[in-house]
Amino acid sequence: MPQKTLFTLFFSSFVRNFGIMLQKTKGIVLHVLKYADASLIVDVYTERFGRLAFSVRMSKSKRCQVRTSLFQPLALLDMEIDYKPNRQLQRVQSMASEYPYSTIPYNPVKSTIAMYLSEVLYRIIREQVSDERLFSYLYYSLLWLDRAERGIANFHLVFMMRLSRFLGIYPNLDDFSSSSFFDMRNSCFTPMLPGHSQYLIPSEASKLPLLLRMNYDTMYLFSFTRSERDRCLELISDYYRLHIADFAEIKSYEILKEVFS
Repeated sequence: MPQKTLFTLFFSSFVRNFGIMLQKTKGIVLHVLKYADASLIVDVYTERFGRLAFSVRMSKSKRCQVRTSLFQPLALLDMEIDYKPNRQLQRVQSMASEYPYSTIPYNPVKSTIAMYLSEVLYRIIREQVSDERLFSYLYYSLLWLDRAERGIANFHLVFMMRLSRFLGIYPNLDDFSSSSFFDMRNSCFTPMLPGHSQYLIPSEASKLPLLLRMNYDTMYLFSFTRSERDRCLELISDYYRLHIADFAEIKSYEILKEVFS
């Protein structure tokens, strides 16, 4: 009997006898932390189980199948894992690239956008709860970014505004008028000056419906100056900070601004 077949039978018997239940899932890399000399802790947002952390042992051997290139920001993975609910660090049986990016790692603008958004998602997504709609949104957004040939300067703005819908903090436009204030705390437009400091004056508030109308295919039609784009990102970040607990400062924020300078 071929050696590979013998190994397969042995491993199947081991799994059956020791109660290991391997699960297959897609995943999106959110964060990587090196510890010890040859190990990583990798936070991954999985399609089936939500956010999970994995302990991954690396090797410098050429025969090693798990390479650091798998863990670039927002890399898309195919995984087979020994999943146990409430386990702090899950175990990986196998891991491979589900879709090798052709442009994101090599395009400075795209790679910086990916770095920024991976940090945002790492701060936002915390639960071991699956959300197939959210995963699908993230997955196809990343495919779009990798395949895009032009007009990506507003990608992160559109991404974050549309992401707010999945987080339950999508702004309410029902009472919009060009003279309205936008109450950031209550996520709505109002004709009266809010009784707190978290609001947008009408000149800035009027740009919000424009941002919400933009999508990946049409965003190249909307032109922003550097200062306007910086201000939009600042306000979106402030809005998230108001509604997402412990949404800390994003370290790659300044790098992203510099890329578009």
